[in-house]
This record gives sequence, C-alpha cells and structure tokens, in this order.
Amino acid sequence: MCNQFNKKFLDEASKWMTNKEHQETPVHAEFMDRAIKNAISGVLNNDGGPFGCVIIKEGKIIGSGNNKVTSTNDPTAHAEIIAIREACKNLNSFQLDDCIVYTSCEPCPMCLGAIYWARPKKVFYGCNKADAAKIGFDDDFIYKELNLDNNKRSIPFEQIDRKKALDAFKAWEDKEDKIEY
Repeated sequence: MCNQFNKKFLDEASKWMTNKEHQETPVHAEFMDRAIKNAISGVLNNDGGPFGCVIIKEGKIIGSGNNKVTSTNDPTAHAEIIAIREACKNLNSFQLDDCIVYTSCEPCPMCLGAIYWARPKKVFYGCNKADAAKIGFDDDFIYKELNLDNNKRSIPFEQIDRKKALDAFKAWEDKEDKIEY
C-alpha cells in the first residue's frame, strides 16, 4: 500500500515537474525542481511535511533543505529555515545578499519572517498557502493571531519585568563594537 502511494506521488510530481507551463526558464525550472525533489525526498524518508527549499547564489546551490519537523522534534525545522541556516553558514554571513530562494510552497509566517531577516533578493515558490491548507497545513490562524491584541490571542501573552529586560537593550545601545543587522 505504501509503495503504491509513493509511486503515485512520484508519478504525479514527475508530471508536474515536466509540465512546461510551470517552467518560466530552464534555470528557474532546475532550481524549483530541486526544491520539489527535496520535498518529495522528505516525505519518502518520513522527515516531516512535504516542503523543500534551495537557496542560490551566482547560479550555485548554497543552501538546501526539506521539512524535518517530525524527525527532529523541532517545530522550527521547516525547509526554508534549514536552507537559510546552511546558506548563511556557507556564506559566513547572517544575510543572504544577492541570493534567490526557491521553495516548493509559499512560506509560512515563521519562514516568511526568517526570509525577510535574511534579506535575499527574490523568492520563487511553487504551491500556494491555499494548496497547503487543503492538505492540512493551514497557517491562516497564525496570520489572524498576529493582528490580535496580546490579551486576545489563543496562547496568553503577558508582559513582566519590562524595566529589568530593558537592561539588555541598554547594553546593546552602549556597545561600541556591535555588529548591526
């Protein structure tokens, strides 16, 4: 049963990847294919959800990942986060200047935030968030939570010890050799 599912899944993915309407240019198709293959590999290896990502600089893959949430018990182990970490390590930088992100699905709120912090020059994505929601990966509730006051969120947020916590910000302000980001 599982092998039939895997074969059907791979056959459908293969049809999608070879469909010319999904390929704007050969370079984009090559990198998106790699992101999608990462996603499929993760599914077949029981790593986590069906998401894959590659990060490109100067035509070369410098970061690659697939979702590993369930295999690592890490809710932040999304494909984009893994790829960003690898790319930044390879660049020895906390920013992805002049990089392009190819991801098999429109990024979730966490990954979207990480992408903005990393500052690549462009993101290409395959599936959209509605496609993800159809198979059980619906992030709409997070977008809704972001717009709520802290006291109305489904997970309670309460501010405490602000005055003490501001000491860390003061230390940052006073630090002369800080690396701005």
